[in-house]
Amino acid sequence: MTRVLVGAAVVWVALLAVHATGQTQTPQSGGPLPGITATEFSEFRLGLDDFTEVETAEEGLGPAYNGTSCAVCHNVPTIGGGGVILELRAGYRDSDGAHSGLNPAGDTLIHLLSTPAHACQVQMPDDVTVIARRAPIPLFGAGLVEAIPDEALLALEDPVDRDRDGVSGRAAIVVDVASGQRRVGRFGWKAQHATLLAFGADAYRNEMGITNDIFPAEAAYGVNYDAMRRCDPLPDPEDRREPATGKRGIDNFESFMRFLAPIERGAAGAVERDGERVFELAGCATCHVPALETGASGNRLFDRQIVRLFSDLLLHDIGTGDGIQQSAAAANEIRTPALWGLRTRRPLMHDGGSATPEDAIRRHTGEAALSRRTFEALRPEQRAALLAFLRSL
Repeated sequence: MTRVLVGAAVVWVALLAVHATGQTQTPQSGGPLPGITATEFSEFRLGLDDFTEVETAEEGLGPAYNGTSCAVCHNVPTIGGGGVILELRAGYRDSDGAHSGLNPAGDTLIHLLSTPAHACQVQMPDDVTVIARRAPIPLFGAGLVEAIPDEALLALEDPVDRDRDGVSGRAAIVVDVASGQRRVGRFGWKAQHATLLAFGADAYRNEMGITNDIFPAEAAYGVNYDAMRRCDPLPDPEDRREPATGKRGIDNFESFMRFLAPIERGAAGAVERDGERVFELAGCATCHVPALETGASGNRLFDRQIVRLFSDLLLHDIGTGDGIQQSAAAANEIRTPALWGLRTRRPLMHDGGSATPEDAIRRHTGEAALSRRTFEALRPEQRAALLAFLRSL
């Protein structure tokens, strides 16, 4: 198989050097969790290798796809981060305000690319009334997010705005396709997946067109079965276990994301600390909850760890929803994005439509309208402190 590291070479060499010397207590951007064992580091290494592998049509790429590797989309500021390639989705909104997908199956994804000779290029219908774009979500600290118990997220729900603050977030209850269990979703802009295995398998099939044990059927809107087989004759599922390791690609993706460390917070002085207090007073922390805690685990990396992600991982309507219904999320709901690592991310918001944190704040309406108005009413020095705090994350 062709393996290209897509800008990861420097990170890869650094990771090897850090692990060889045992210096894992200060994780760098793109590095593994501190305290990782040799076995876990080996799994992380295999995951990074697969995450950066450039797929080809001979290995199952396509016939419709958005990128040739995970790292094509997740590479800012380093492998595993966000990116600037926007996913495209479309659907319909009728005169009564009801939303629907492109067909009875509810498909909304419009693939950007196709394999030669492009007979299976997805075409957007010319009568769609909703077009949405989504930016890749950074994966740093994803294993810690996965380890937060469902009960902790359910405890944060306020579906009927009981405290009358205007905020009424709710947990996305989904069926985890990897286990068949009902869980609280937490991955994806619509919180459509509860586990990293399902999240990675979904991306492998939907973003690269590589079918797997969890998503075994090709997906390309408007391309019928016969055309699909002519464009991509490789038997499904295309993600096979490697003889040497017994691992599937989706297992390796899961390992990389699970052991990927969060980005450490930047230096915080008096101004940033004042800004954090303003952040809380303005009500921002109602949704962007500063810290959650993982549950009990036999692995000390995930055992009752404080996760400073600045998110409740719930669905909210803050007036920026993309008009796409997906899984448990309504058309105008978006999962609260985590703010850790914010200083390394541009563009911002689900659609990449905001250049700065201030731009993003000013787009908040709906449940976040009060917080936005509070921000706009701040004294200049308070506003500057709040923005300095956000730049430190």
